[in-house]
Amino acid sequence: MIPTPDPNPSDLPPEAWANAPIPPATAVDILLWVLRRRKRFRVSGPSMLPSLKPDEEVLVDLMAYRAKAPKPGDVVVVDHPQQPGFRLIKRVITVLDAGVRTSELNSDQAYWIEGDNPLASTDSRTFGPVSREVILGRVTSYFL
Repeated sequence: MIPTPDPNPSDLPPEAWANAPIPPATAVDILLWVLRRRKRFRVSGPSMLPSLKPDEEVLVDLMAYRAKAPKPGDVVVVDHPQQPGFRLIKRVITVLDAGVRTSELNSDQAYWIEGDNPLASTDSRTFGPVSREVILGRVTSYFL
């Protein structure tokens, strides 16, 4: 019997994927990391609780969005739009229309990102939507 894939989070209502757990790393994830197809990042604060805990390490697919766009429910690593070089791990909440513009964002696609723990998160509620260019990759798993 062939297992069926999990449903695409963007096909589900937000309450079904909000705070969705990140899967633990499998042998394939570790192999992809060894082959440099994944990059490790350390969670540095409580903004993604309960999904990710401070000091946990995650694997990130830096190639995930070369051919397709981020979708609601994806947990992503982004460059902080106001602090270059500072990286954040957040969840994509929604993709904004091409007509949405801010003084700092002038692309056709904009993404609203938030931490799973709103009381401890610096995210789009603080700095507004982010462009695809600052989204570095998709979190695929965490290390046990």
